Amino acid sequence: MSRTSISFTPPYDEWIKSQIKREEFRNKSDVINDLIRKARKELDESEYISAKLIKSEKSGFLDKFRDEILAGFKDRLRHNGELCSFKTVCIYFMR
Repeated sequence: MSRTSISFTPPYDEWIKSQIKREEFRNKSDVINDLIRKARKELDESEYISAKLIKSEKSGFLDKFRDEILAGFKDRLRHNGELCSFKTVCIYFMR
């Protein structure tokens, strides 16, 4: 593991010490490594979302209204047998 010297402003140093005092971490290195892990995870999630948004924007925009889109999804699910109509559900439960 490599060693690095880092200087902290007094408020940050106090915060790090408080984390160790609360027994959240054993030493300053553990605190800093945890912060880096969290920052990397946040960056990965941000990049993932950004990539999905860019892909969505490139795929074009729909010119249908919300109700038309929902009706299309429902029709496709009914056709595949994954969604039954309200009437079918009522008949099933009335037996």
